[in-house]
Amino acid sequence: MLTSICGINWGDEGKGKMVDLFSEDYDIVCRYQGGNNAGHTVINERGKFILNLLPSGILRENVVNVLGMGMVIDIRHLTEEIAHLREKGVKISPENLKISDRAEITMPYHVLMDCLEEERLADKKFGSTRRGIAPAYADRFMKKSFRMGELLYPEVLREKVKEIVAWKNLTVARGYGAQPISEEETLDYLLSYGEALKPYICDVGLYLTGAAKAGKNILFEAQLGALRDIDYGILPYTSSSLTLAAYAPLGAGVPNLRLDKSIGIMKAYSTCVGEGPFTAEYFGEKAEALRKAGGEFGAATGRPRRVGPFDAVASAYGIRCQGADELVLTKLDILSIYEEIEVCTAYELDGKRLHDFPYPDLLDRCKPVFEKVKGWHTDISKCRKKEQLPQAALDYIAYIEDLCACKITYVAVGPERDAVIRMDG
Repeated sequence: MLTSICGINWGDEGKGKMVDLFSEDYDIVCRYQGGNNAGHTVINERGKFILNLLPSGILRENVVNVLGMGMVIDIRHLTEEIAHLREKGVKISPENLKISDRAEITMPYHVLMDCLEEERLADKKFGSTRRGIAPAYADRFMKKSFRMGELLYPEVLREKVKEIVAWKNLTVARGYGAQPISEEETLDYLLSYGEALKPYICDVGLYLTGAAKAGKNILFEAQLGALRDIDYGILPYTSSSLTLAAYAPLGAGVPNLRLDKSIGIMKAYSTCVGEGPFTAEYFGEKAEALRKAGGEFGAATGRPRRVGPFDAVASAYGIRCQGADELVLTKLDILSIYEEIEVCTAYELDGKRLHDFPYPDLLDRCKPVFEKVKGWHTDISKCRKKEQLPQAALDYIAYIEDLCACKITYVAVGPERDAVIRMDG
């Protein structure tokens, strides 16, 4: 079984929690895009973990974890993340962690360029996490990047560093007017942080192909959501990678394999970190109440998330982009603060009502159309079976299902691993 866990909206939907839960039934968990620009929060019997680069399956000892070739990897961050998990008792070895030799390396000058560009854009900034992701992917397509596999061959690195540093300084020093990048420091960075990662680097495409032939179950873990995809999202306020389930085999390194299932994760309300259009957004006290109830602050950045009610227009579009076969609705317990719950069921653009997600450039002119449904206004965080939920909560779930035309198979009512209700069983 090859399954993708993907985000339906703007990210932060709770994918890490669900990967941690579902990984019990899988042999391998594979990240296939993005870098350390997002965080997956997992709470289980071992404590609370925030993972930026490592797959959420790393918290299960019997699961092999893969960083796919579609990723951009900050090798300093990765070594620190591994060390931090080891301090908390998580076992990490070449047997349970494999890094694609074709994955790109996010360099310190990528982080520098990310910050310089955001400062140059000023009021028109994209809301970058300033982790160097966009510059790293840009260099990938310019064919002027370092790959993880090159860490195994220092003689290749030495020659390549000279060429890339000279080219990069045309932008950093002559373009932005910043201090030139040092050739010596760049090589030292690669060799020092790369040394500890060498045992994990391999041809993961070959490994995953063999695993699939052997009947192993593989879970692909996405970062962010459909609306942050560089092609199908709200450009330019997107990530710089392909966040869709369809990209999972490609980004993992196995274009020869095909998914069996796509599971979409979405919150019972809407959240968004960073800049860009967010049609159903709440403001003022209304926003603060929901943000406080949901603890809505970015796992990677700590930034307060923008919040609003469930957006059926954006969600239906995200479900289509992800090709979701089924859905997980997370943080339903947070809506217990309401006696009445608002839902954005349509957009209004120039006096016309829209049910289909419009071209991104039109979103700033769209206004939300809200409908109200009855709330349950009681704590549901201890519910573990469908029949324990109040009727109003069941009605809300059915309402969301109908709006999105996709089956909700799981509902999360708390951050813990077991705070999940199976709706079809």
